[in-house]
Amino acid sequence: MNDNNGSTSIRKQPVFDIYDYVTKLEEQVRLLRTEKDLMLSKSSQMEVEFQRMKKELDQIRKPPFIVGIVQEINSDNTAIIRNSNGIEILVEFEENFKAEIKVGCRVAMNQRSFRVMRILNDIKDPRARAMEVIERPEIDFTSIGGLKKEIQELDEAVSLPLISPEKFEKLGITAPNGVLLHGETGTGKTMLAKAIANKTHSTFIKITASELVRKYIGEGAGLVRDVFKLAEEKKPSIIFIDEIDAIGTMRSDETSGGDREVQRTLMQLLSEMDGFKKRNDIAIIGATNRIDVIDPALLRPGRFDRVVEVPLPDIEEREEIFAIHSALMPLKDINLRELAEITDGSSGAEIKAICMEAGIFALREDADFVEQAYFLKAINKVLGEKENYEEKMFS
Repeated sequence: MNDNNGSTSIRKQPVFDIYDYVTKLEEQVRLLRTEKDLMLSKSSQMEVEFQRMKKELDQIRKPPFIVGIVQEINSDNTAIIRNSNGIEILVEFEENFKAEIKVGCRVAMNQRSFRVMRILNDIKDPRARAMEVIERPEIDFTSIGGLKKEIQELDEAVSLPLISPEKFEKLGITAPNGVLLHGETGTGKTMLAKAIANKTHSTFIKITASELVRKYIGEGAGLVRDVFKLAEEKKPSIIFIDEIDAIGTMRSDETSGGDREVQRTLMQLLSEMDGFKKRNDIAIIGATNRIDVIDPALLRPGRFDRVVEVPLPDIEEREEIFAIHSALMPLKDINLRELAEITDGSSGAEIKAICMEAGIFALREDADFVEQAYFLKAINKVLGEKENYEEKMFS
C-alpha cells in the first residue's frame, strides 16, 4: 500500500489470543450447564406438581361414597343396608369384608353400584360431637348460691337412687325415674345437674334438645338411641336434656313433615325413658323454661316423676351468689347486701356476669382492688337499666 509520499507501508493485524477465546467458551459452557441444571430442577418440581394436581383431579372426579348402616347380613356376601334417607338397599360386599362387617356397623358404598367399598369406624366418636360428655364435673353444691330446697329434692330423686339404691328396696318403693327442672334462663338448672353428677361420681352427658331436631327421617331418633347407649356404656351416668321443649311440645293432629319428625324423636325419647325404669345407675334430668308447652306424656308417672321449679334468687340468695363469684377478687369497701338489693329480679348467671364485668372495669383502670363503683358500672352494663343505681342504693 502506497502512502501520499509514494512509499509503501504494512498495516498491522490484531493479534488473536487463543487462550482468552477458550476461557470465554468455557465460561459460556459453565453458564449453560448451570442453566440446564436449573431447568432440570424446575422441570422435576413441575412434574411433582403435575402429579399432585392429577391425583387431586382424579379424586374430584371420583364420585363420593354413600354412608349406610348394616341392617342384615346374608350368607351370599350380600347385606341389607339403610342409608341416611331411611331407604333399605340390598348390596354386595367383597369376601375380605366378611369378617369385619356386622349388623349395626357403618359402611361406605359406591354411589353408582352401591357396592360396599369400606368399613367405617364405630359411630361412638361422631355422636359425641353433638353432646357434652364430662367424666366427672368439677362443679359442686358450694358453687351454687341458695336453692337449698331444690338441691334437697334432687338429692332425693337422683343422688340417693345412684348412691344408695338399697334404701329404696328396703322401704319397698321405686325411685323416681326422671326429674324435670323448669325456670327462667340463668337460674342454675345446668349447674344443679352438674353438681349432682359430681356428688354421685357419675358421667355427665348433656345434649340440647334442639340438636335432636334433624333434617332426615329417623336421624333424630337415632341420636336419642345413641345418647342412651352412651349412658349405658358410661354408667353410672346422668343424662341432661336441656331445652327439652324443643322436642317435647304438645302434639296436635295437624302436623307438617318437620313436625312429624320431631314427634318421632319425642316418641323415641319416651320409649327410651320407659326402658330405663328399672335402672338404678342411670338418671335422666330435663330442663326447660317453657313448662307450659311440655307434652303431658313427658310429665306422666314413670317418665319425669318429679318436677322441680328453679326460681330466681331472693335477696339472701343473691348476696350468697355475689359472695361466691367474688371470693377470689381483691375487694375494697364492698357491701354485697346493697348490691343484692339493687339487683332484684336478676338471675344467678347475670350476677356472675356482673362480677366478671366489675373485674374488667378495675383491670381497665389498672386498679389494685375492685371497689363498689366498678360493681355499679357492671350492674348498669349487664342489666341495661337507665336508672341511677347509686341513688337507688342510698334512697
